[in-house]
Amino acid sequence: QVQLVESGGGLVQAGGSLRLSCAASGRTFASNAVGWFRQAPGKERDFVAGISRSGVRKYYADSVKGRFTISRDNAKSTVYLQMNSLKAEDTDVYYCAATDRGGSSWNPPDERQYDYWGQGTQVAVSS
Repeated sequence: QVQLVESGGGLVQAGGSLRLSCAASGRTFASNAVGWFRQAPGKERDFVAGISRSGVRKYYADSVKGRFTISRDNAKSTVYLQMNSLKAEDTDVYYCAATDRGGSSWNPPDERQYDYWGQGTQVAVSS
């Protein structure tokens, strides 16, 4: 089992930055690929970014490419999402998720493939 806790959300002005953290506890985190998703009330959860177990492969939704950067520190069992040039439409609850899948069996945007989820952290961007 892996337990995930997100932090780093908050209120920021448009054009600003935030860094979200996803801290894992439980078994060895390095065996899990991780994704970030976001969801607004009443809407579906959307893929934001994903990172492979080693951190070599990274994936981004088109809406955040060039603005967000995902990274991980397996020694600290933590995955980060650096969000720059934030826009009002980035306002959402952000969730991190971990999967036991890896390699070609992992499809980062498919939330059904994730086995563990955090409780979410709110990001609000004022225009």
